[in-house]
Amino acid sequence: VACTLFVGGPSYPQSSVPVSTEAISSLVQQVESAQTEAAVSGIISLTVTESQITSLLAEKLQSESQPILYNPQVLLQNGEIQVYGQAIAGTIKANVRIVITVTIDPEGKPVLTISSADFGPLPAPDMLINQFSSFLDQAFTGAVGPAMTGLRIENITIADGVMTLSGRTK
Repeated sequence: VACTLFVGGPSYPQSSVPVSTEAISSLVQQVESAQTEAAVSGIISLTVTESQITSLLAEKLQSESQPILYNPQVLLQNGEIQVYGQAIAGTIKANVRIVITVTIDPEGKPVLTISSADFGPLPAPDMLINQFSSFLDQAFTGAVGPAMTGLRIENITIADGVMTLSGRTK
């Protein structure tokens, strides 16, 4: 009989971020609306909430045969994306916290970089960081990427539960 040993790790946020299909639908509508507005005005502005990102991440993880994380919670605070969840590596189960910074490359595209990652009481192994980084790029590109086609992002703000991307057509 296989069992897992829970080793603790970073505490989850005090309040949980709600997960819903409605949040994903509203994000899809916002992306479509941002595309339409950008086509007319040449300016894009897209605001994403913690609930929308958490719901999108939860849906993407559920579609994986062996998810990297379970029970994700995403916080958008102080210029960072903080992802909490639980991970299982072999017989060890641990709470995980991944801190992501978002910058803009010279072409005006968002770049997501993992600045720190904790797996249980230890720093996360490189394998987990690399897997999550790849997964994150795919999820972000799939959700927000279509709205960014032909656009140059000029500013990204992350604070108080909201991430706002703004820019203009190239």
